[in-house]
Amino acid sequence: MLLKPKALQKIAADMFGMEAALFVPSGTMSNLIAVMVHCRERGDEVIVGDLSHLHIYEQGGSAQLAGVHSTTVTTLPDGTFDLEQLESKIRHGYPDPHYPRSRLVCVENTHNIQGGRVLPLAFLQEVRALADRNGLSVHMDGARVMNAAVAQGVPPSAILQHTDTVSVCLSKGLGAPVGTVLAGPKDFISRAVRCRKALGGGMRQAGILAAAGKLSLQNMIGRLEEDQGNAKIFAQALLDCNPNLFAVDLAAVETNILRFGLQDLSLSPSEFCDRMAQVSESEEAALGQGIQVLMYPHFGNSVRAVWHLGISPEDTQLAIQKMQFVVSQHVMENSRAQ
Repeated sequence: MLLKPKALQKIAADMFGMEAALFVPSGTMSNLIAVMVHCRERGDEVIVGDLSHLHIYEQGGSAQLAGVHSTTVTTLPDGTFDLEQLESKIRHGYPDPHYPRSRLVCVENTHNIQGGRVLPLAFLQEVRALADRNGLSVHMDGARVMNAAVAQGVPPSAILQHTDTVSVCLSKGLGAPVGTVLAGPKDFISRAVRCRKALGGGMRQAGILAAAGKLSLQNMIGRLEEDQGNAKIFAQALLDCNPNLFAVDLAAVETNILRFGLQDLSLSPSEFCDRMAQVSESEEAALGQGIQVLMYPHFGNSVRAVWHLGISPEDTQLAIQKMQFVVSQHVMENSRAQ
């Protein structure tokens, strides 16, 4: 099945409550385009969270390719930031030649590094009001904003009414093979088309990708609840583990990303992830099969685990079995060493 990208863009714009939208190859490109359009002059400034994906994982593209300076606010554990600190970062001296010009505030929803945290609607409303008072725009890195919408039980437009623009990933939990939608006002998108072309993001014969994107938006949002339920089931299994090796804040497991720590200093996040990924003969003998689970030693001496379209409830139970086996082997090894 083929679909014109313009049709996908119309579907997305309507769903997000935006005037227009643009299909681009990746979330990194989408965020960069948003910064380029909002910050139209070299030396403009964007305010971002210090733990945001845009700031840490996108190679400093805003500075490298757009000539846009970034200043940071402290990301709090729930993915928000202090509004007084945010306001203190806004520059009011333009056109004083000594300083950048504040143009844009970026928020991230759900927040990746902080474990898939959902930004409260009241926080977004306050950020938008602050930005409006100071003549700034608000862009949301909404790579997983659909997970936020499902968690809060609201349509995405209820979240995005507090932003000027948004970048929404069609892959990840929504399951498309590639692609992100950037949405906002019509004049913003018309300028975004030019930036996409300059960055090499224009795609010919993109109908098959657009068709996958349409399927993601129209058929895959409801199933995100399964991913989020699986993440909570695994988190509870970590808490129930005996002995208690894991540090888990169950209340912070809001969507499909689980971030947890290890309380036993003799088992590092890297070693735990390696053991979860390896299959041994002793495991096959004990469990009747080999189970490979891919996790990531993450920020702040923690482990990151993510649920998506390819991981079923049955897979989650297998992952729990593997975790319990890894723990039992670790305990056995420690007892022998004593």
